[in-house]
Amino acid sequence: MNSARVDAYDAVRRDALAGIERRRLRPDDQPGEVRAEVDRAVDEYQRQVRTAGGLAIGDPEAMVQRVLRSITALGPLSDLLARPDVEEVFVEGARVTFLDGAGRLHGLAEPTTEEENRQILDRLLAVTERQLNAKHPIVQARVLDGTARLTAAIPPVADRLSATLRRYTVREVSIERLVARGALDDRAGAFLNLAMRFRSRIAVSGEPGAGKTTLLAALLSAVPAAHCVRVCEEIREIAVPLVHGGYYEVRTPGLDGEGGISLRDLVKFVLAMRPDRIVVGEVRGAEAFELTRAVNAGCGFLCTVHANRAAEVIDALVNAALMAGENVTEAIVRRVFSAAIDLVVHVDRSECSEGGGIRRRITEIAAVVPGFGDRETLEPLFTRSAPERPLEWTGAVPPALEERMDRVVAGGRGLRSVLESGGAAA
Repeated sequence: MNSARVDAYDAVRRDALAGIERRRLRPDDQPGEVRAEVDRAVDEYQRQVRTAGGLAIGDPEAMVQRVLRSITALGPLSDLLARPDVEEVFVEGARVTFLDGAGRLHGLAEPTTEEENRQILDRLLAVTERQLNAKHPIVQARVLDGTARLTAAIPPVADRLSATLRRYTVREVSIERLVARGALDDRAGAFLNLAMRFRSRIAVSGEPGAGKTTLLAALLSAVPAAHCVRVCEEIREIAVPLVHGGYYEVRTPGLDGEGGISLRDLVKFVLAMRPDRIVVGEVRGAEAFELTRAVNAGCGFLCTVHANRAAEVIDALVNAALMAGENVTEAIVRRVFSAAIDLVVHVDRSECSEGGGIRRRITEIAAVVPGFGDRETLEPLFTRSAPERPLEWTGAVPPALEERMDRVVAGGRGLRSVLESGGAAA
């Protein structure tokens, strides 16, 4: 990367910003005056380098447009965020990289500075109630009119500006579309569709970026319109239209430390709103304990959990519930979750063998079966023998779960009839 280009751009941008600040211009309201300041800064830079015998800017108008975009829009991120194929953007100091829709990592060709990137993030946060400063060195917020999630940190938490801007790709998703993408097959898709027609309790597990939230949104799209669904998230990502129900988002405390609303508060709150199903975008802490209350209230639930495999999900939920500090033992909490959860659906991501990129797939659907003593067992229902192999039905379905699913199969055919026919007419 040409350091002279970076130095010229940085010098012009700093001079223009100083002039805008000195004249107290408002970039959004006074574009003509801002343009004049940028023109002045470019002319001044050209004069100085020529006087010193240095290298002048080859295309002054291009430099003007670039600096203007930095001041009035989102700088080098403007074109990047306008591209529909960009899924995630990473900022590390002055370096910007991004993932395309296939999961391939690219570097941004246009040079940037850490100061410029920080100002871009501040501009994104300006329309939210959240701040990134010495008092709040980490932040999460919905930005870009609610179409992306920004997670950012600055020193002393990070050694430099560090941020991830994740575009929401969970709009207008369905189980059928995931089947078309190869994330699962027709038979497993029919099974999950049926599971969402009653008050089932399902945990979706996987590592970060494996597609948990996308799958959760697809499952939500299969909920009957008459069911009341309450969705609680730390940062809202899901945008599935709900006929009956609503979305709720955590609120961080204000500058005075007051007014914060936690995920646990939200789950406790929606329990009083007669939900048929409570959805928790990501269970990581004390909100898990409130899900045990939902079980006792007869609610269905749907949640995502970070786990490396399906067998670790109950442990993760139990450990999270114990963070609530309530006077209950691990054995009691485990017994509740073991008896309550119907299914664990595990998703994974892997590198494609051809063409690069990332492939996200369901690798296992398992039923939770209460065991003897304090431990439960997971009975595999659909599995892949290898990452490239299809998702196959094992032929098993626990009797209690099969009985519940039989009731929602159209035409009284029964669950096994649907699965044995390959998932047709579920």
